[in-house]
Amino acid sequence: MITLKNVTLRRGAKVLLDGATVTINPGEKVGLVGRNGAGKSSLFALFNGNLHEDGGEYYIPTQWRMGQVAQDMPETDQSATDFVVEGDTTLLAAQQEVTAAEATDDYDRMAHAYMALQDAGANDAPARAQALIQGLGFKTTELTNPVNSFSGGWRMRLQLARALMCPSDLLLLDEPTNHLDLDALVWLEAWLKRYEGTMIVISHDREFLDAVTNVTLHIDAGKLVRYGGNYSKFEDMRAEQMELQQNAFSKQQDKIAHLQKFIARFKAKASKAKQAQSRVKALDRMEKIAPLLSEADFTFEFKEPANLPNPMLSMSGVSFGYPPPEDAPEGTPPTVIVRNVSKSVLAGQRIGILGANGQGKSTVVKTIARDLAAIGGEITEGKGLNIGYFAQQELDVLRPADTPLEHMIRLVKDMTAAGKIVGQQTREQDLRSFLGTFNFGGDMVKQAVGSMSGGEKARLVLCMIVWQRPNLLLLDEPTNHLDLATREALAMALNEFEGTVMLVSHDRALLRSVCDEFWMVSHGGVEPFDGDLDDYQRYLLDEAKRQRELIKEASSAAAKAERKAQAEAAAKLKHKPAPTGSLKRKLADLEARMATLQAEGTQLEGHLCQSPPPADFANQGKRLKAVNEELQSLEEQWLEVSSEIEAA
Repeated sequence: MITLKNVTLRRGAKVLLDGATVTINPGEKVGLVGRNGAGKSSLFALFNGNLHEDGGEYYIPTQWRMGQVAQDMPETDQSATDFVVEGDTTLLAAQQEVTAAEATDDYDRMAHAYMALQDAGANDAPARAQALIQGLGFKTTELTNPVNSFSGGWRMRLQLARALMCPSDLLLLDEPTNHLDLDALVWLEAWLKRYEGTMIVISHDREFLDAVTNVTLHIDAGKLVRYGGNYSKFEDMRAEQMELQQNAFSKQQDKIAHLQKFIARFKAKASKAKQAQSRVKALDRMEKIAPLLSEADFTFEFKEPANLPNPMLSMSGVSFGYPPPEDAPEGTPPTVIVRNVSKSVLAGQRIGILGANGQGKSTVVKTIARDLAAIGGEITEGKGLNIGYFAQQELDVLRPADTPLEHMIRLVKDMTAAGKIVGQQTREQDLRSFLGTFNFGGDMVKQAVGSMSGGEKARLVLCMIVWQRPNLLLLDEPTNHLDLATREALAMALNEFEGTVMLVSHDRALLRSVCDEFWMVSHGGVEPFDGDLDDYQRYLLDEAKRQRELIKEASSAAAKAERKAQAEAAAKLKHKPAPTGSLKRKLADLEARMATLQAEGTQLEGHLCQSPPPADFANQGKRLKAVNEELQSLEEQWLEVSSEIEAA
């Protein structure tokens, strides 16, 4: 188990934990919650050994293997599959030991190394890695793509897959859902429910925490408090606790006021001096109950739109996609993802846009937001349409070198030039005040955006959208990096917004509270989804199962077709004169040698399964490795010779 006893933890001069005492039992699934800056990531650093306690006692079993998501952006030309396989530290160590053992004449060591490699699951490691990669939303065609070919968000998914690949007794997950779509999130939940070790997760996703945790640790004002139950249970218990604390504080304040009144009334009277003095001592001895310092709430609201066109926009036979790359040959057609959509968006609608990864949700939103041109069809906008667009990647609309105030000043200039100012205050002091309502006060208005946290960047984008007084909100994953309090503030503001909302999000709590209808983007079209989010979650799980079965069937069919083609080619070579006699003889020699090696390899594998003596095990393992390497070389030669024959 993990134990903290009177632990003090500091970062610089700031005390993050003061006398924290808690126990985490083996196999528990723990949600670590608290406001941004409370010390959650620092506590993770204590767990993984990057920080040490400044006081008290901390213990974690030394034999526990730890898995966690690396926070650095991977830069490598390795394939996605190889990168994730390397996350299996046990397998990596076994492979290194085999290499070291083969460099010696110690047959016992070689035998143990080969056995350890087999026990580590070397045979099925690529298949296990690819299951994780596909579960997190990658396509089958991307499994062998270089890591560097993916965008930042997809690389972080590979880091998550790598952490899940690692055999572990303790799994540390810091905001694992930030870069996931809803389908990948549903898959991750199912995977974590099956995880048998101890897990500690930091997340601002309420429903995710409810689904995967059974214990909650809350960091607040330097204190670490354990609650039995998931996040919803924690909220209920904390609300009761806060009410009790407030009642006890109020009663104590009444008692203190009564004592102070007695002291003030009788301290000057000689006959009552003794009693007054005893009241002073009682007041000094009293253990003061702290007043309830509720967490500072962040709230905001959307101003009433200047007008509400109805319909907001109409789509007639619209196709969504991407134009050909600039370096593509002339005449290259655009890439179409969603076709022939004919729909209207009405004033006041609350539309949640659903769809599995890669089906085109963001493409649809970008096209409506005018970031992409429609490939075909026509989008007719209502008169006075004013779109507020939150891009999935905040940096799509932010300039890292500029400050929040410079962003607002540029926004004013752009909207003035476009004639879209509708009563907003545009003086610099007014802009400073408006930024202050989004917690950008003091020096923060002149801080470079590139140095800000993800949550602060997201809050700035929201600030800029609210200032524009939009009547149509297009929100593509707006909750990435937002803490729970800010997510709740966003949900409240959206519910009070009088315009139209179109929302793509993996935050099911936000979707449930804001949206009253759903559109499904799938199989190249957009259709109404008649069901709730629970129905959609079941659909995603069924769809993932269907995709796995299709991949399995396709692989089986491809293998069968390949075997048939090889048999037909062999028959043709056998019964027809070769283009050149030398190539035919070379191909026949290669096939004969390959057949011999395959037979020998099968025999060696059979012997190894019978657990021979260590010396024999080592010799046979070494020979099997040599056989496989020679076979691989011969297969490459066979392909080259076959190609030469075809060319002739």
